[in-house]
Amino acid sequence: MNYISTRDTNEAKKAVSAAAAIKQGLADDGGLFMPDTIPTVTMEELKALIDLPYEERAAKILGLFLTDYTAEELLADCRAAYAEERFPGGAAPIVSLEGGVHSLELWHGPTCAFKDMALQIMPRLLSRALGKTGEERTAQILVATSGDTGKAALEGYRDVDQIKILVFYPEDGVSRVQKLQMATQEGGNVGVCAIHGNFDDAQTGVKKIFSDGEFAKEMNAQGYFFSSANSINWGRLAPQIVYYISAYCDLVKAGRIALGDVVNVCVPTGNFGNIFAAYIAAKMGLPVGRFICASNANNILTDFLKTGTYDRNREFYKTMSPSMDILISSNLERLLFTVAGPEKTADYMKSLATCGKYTVDAQVKAELDRCFSGYYCSEENTAKTIRETFEKEGYLCDTHTAVGLYCAKAYMADTDDHRPVILASTANPYKFAASVLTALGGQPTDDVAALAELEEKSGVKAPVQLTRVLTLPVRFTETVDADEMPNAVRRFCK
Repeated sequence: MNYISTRDTNEAKKAVSAAAAIKQGLADDGGLFMPDTIPTVTMEELKALIDLPYEERAAKILGLFLTDYTAEELLADCRAAYAEERFPGGAAPIVSLEGGVHSLELWHGPTCAFKDMALQIMPRLLSRALGKTGEERTAQILVATSGDTGKAALEGYRDVDQIKILVFYPEDGVSRVQKLQMATQEGGNVGVCAIHGNFDDAQTGVKKIFSDGEFAKEMNAQGYFFSSANSINWGRLAPQIVYYISAYCDLVKAGRIALGDVVNVCVPTGNFGNIFAAYIAAKMGLPVGRFICASNANNILTDFLKTGTYDRNREFYKTMSPSMDILISSNLERLLFTVAGPEKTADYMKSLATCGKYTVDAQVKAELDRCFSGYYCSEENTAKTIRETFEKEGYLCDTHTAVGLYCAKAYMADTDDHRPVILASTANPYKFAASVLTALGGQPTDDVAALAELEEKSGVKAPVQLTRVLTLPVRFTETVDADEMPNAVRRFCK
């Protein structure tokens, strides 16, 4: 299987292998890589996955997309990535809640966030890609993060040969615990830098570096090339497809649904990669009826799905669900490519870059309406959902999961659609302990003290992955303006 750019309008497409797409990250024209075909999974093939452990399911599904990797390579990498010591108790367990909602807990990995599901396997895929493509230079990974991707990428890539990683995050746009997770990161090949601005500023800065040909030549002369660990990289997105298929298999195995039953999927969404992975799973043949796109107060995606106009010229809000505080949803480009084709996608992205907005045509809007529903959750309802879910069901959820849970229930209340919902639970509640504690009626002393205070209030034990960072020395303290990001890269590569 080959990969093409979402903006490649040439009749003779510039196709690359899976390994080359993972190594490069972003296409030469600024587009995102997509497979030239979507593989299919039959009901018989789904049935065969049901009794397999997660790592074997993952190897088989990834093998459909990464055809230049051997089955043996993928199985070895998946077994290492999703081993018990990295994901105690299993990689992606399902917890059934009231009203037919099933919480897919994607946060049992090293950094307590769903990004671990991809970023424990992705470095292994990239390391193999360097060998498969004959690359002798060092891969300089650049990451823009709204909180969770940064730590997960740092942890996944630390001390991996032939790879260095530098993470940029908005100085005041992440929780204190998230900041400590990054600032105390161990490893000889890692770096962290805060910026003055928000996540979109960081993401735009990284994209500018990727598209700067002269800077690439400068780094090449020093033995480096740029790549990405954000979900713009297909090697990051492909592993996310796995857990939706795995979740469906687990529901069948538990007797919650029968093989072939249609489910809905609800994802708290910022950059659109997680929900797009679910969409790809459905395109492969997973029986999904509806995709519920859940936003916080930065409800640009909700507005887009309702109106067909994507407009980032709006007020930016800092919320208690900061990983969704995003106004430029990069992976939406992949959905547009799938629905509208490269010509329209290239035009939309050009309009977004020049005017900050675009409007899809009626045909594209009709296809989006067929699959997606957009809902958003206020700060008040986020807190209320956390409190009521804990009081009524004894289930403690984080702020992002609460947004998804509220939107899933709002969708069911608005429609006659009461099919089972797979809800992507994206973070351990202790990643946002102060906000969760406040929602439960507590009064946190500060973000760090809230870990112990929430543990006392809820009776739910804080994960050691988070409490451990409180004992580690802070290594990274640099903060720069967004236009100084290239110089931060230069300093890191010396």
